[in-house]
Amino acid sequence: MAKLDDFKSAGQIGASFGAGATAGATPAGMDLGRATAMPARLQGIAKDKDAAVIPVDRIVRDEDQPREEFDADALGRLAESLRTRGQLQPIRVRWDEGRGAYVVIMGERRWRAAALAGLPTMRCVIQDGPATAEELLAIQLVENALREDLKPIEQAKAYRRLMDANGWSGGRVARELAVDPSVVSRALACLELPESVQAMVDDGTLAVRSAAEIARLDGPELQAQVAEAAEQGGLKRDEVAELVAAVKARRPAPMARPRAVVFDLGEGVVKVTWRKAGPSAVQLLRRALKEAQEREKLGEADAA
Repeated sequence: MAKLDDFKSAGQIGASFGAGATAGATPAGMDLGRATAMPARLQGIAKDKDAAVIPVDRIVRDEDQPREEFDADALGRLAESLRTRGQLQPIRVRWDEGRGAYVVIMGERRWRAAALAGLPTMRCVIQDGPATAEELLAIQLVENALREDLKPIEQAKAYRRLMDANGWSGGRVARELAVDPSVVSRALACLELPESVQAMVDDGTLAVRSAAEIARLDGPELQAQVAEAAEQGGLKRDEVAELVAAVKARRPAPMARPRAVVFDLGEGVVKVTWRKAGPSAVQLLRRALKEAQEREKLGEADAA
């Protein structure tokens, strides 16, 4: 984590901003002719304590940012918070000479929300010094993991990009990002699944643990069939593992555990759930009735 720590602690604004500068003001000792010749990256920028105040329209997103989707409702709530409480924490940006703009490293949600709220400027910490695309990606992954998790497949793709770019193993990615190695291995397993199953994982209808079990099967068609059966049957991870093992061994698939059944009797509600596949709801209710009658008799005997 040393490399990431260096980049997370770096980024103090250079002295070239000038202490005490204010937005729109010409720094002391500088005439208008020199001001118009100011480098593009410094134009319109003011210093605010340990951050720069940068116009929102001079900030752009990083096209390599691992997050691909942003929840509209969550952005709306964040925009309202920025309008009423202001920006509590600066975002981190870097200057891109080719694009002529500041690129977001950390804080894209806040930047999007600021634009939505109509804020003219944002407080930013400027990343000084070069950083490779892989180092920036690692920083963004850490920030996203701490704030609002990436969707499982987005996160898996980001892990894979780090591995490919650096020649890292899954274990090295886990160490660099301080996550459990099993989290990385299960995420990577999801990338072996067809897109239809990956969509189920991102939608939350199929748990990552279950998807990783299904990835042990050969062939996208078989994986999709088992995933659909797991979703429809409401199977838990252990049940999915049993199903996968049965399919791989070409044994009959274990019976699916029935969904819970609720009987609303007006004066009371009776719910039947199963620990595993077995007797029908009627059979269980008969056994429950018999046990209730026996308990009632015991209660009368104790009262006598």
